[in-house]
Amino acid sequence: MAAYFTPQAEIDLEEIGDYIALDNPRRAVTFIQEIRRHCEKIADAPMSYLARPDLGDAIRICVHGNYLVVFEPFSDGALILRILHGARHLPGIFGSQ
Repeated sequence: MAAYFTPQAEIDLEEIGDYIALDNPRRAVTFIQEIRRHCEKIADAPMSYLARPDLGDAIRICVHGNYLVVFEPFSDGALILRILHGARHLPGIFGSQ
């Protein structure tokens, strides 16, 4: 199974890394690597994570530290839609207020 990242998810990762790098450049690299590995684990069993029908029909989420990995499961893995700080208002971001 594979984790596929949308362009927006890639931007999210870059922004997270840039933010962490302000204080600790080395940790920024390792943290982004951790999130990517976690996304690969999600892709192995995407249906085992929390469904969020309030955000979209197929959307599920998984927590990684202070961040939420927002994804859609597929037969061959998961499409990573966004990686957002847990304090963000997800319904507003996904247009389902």
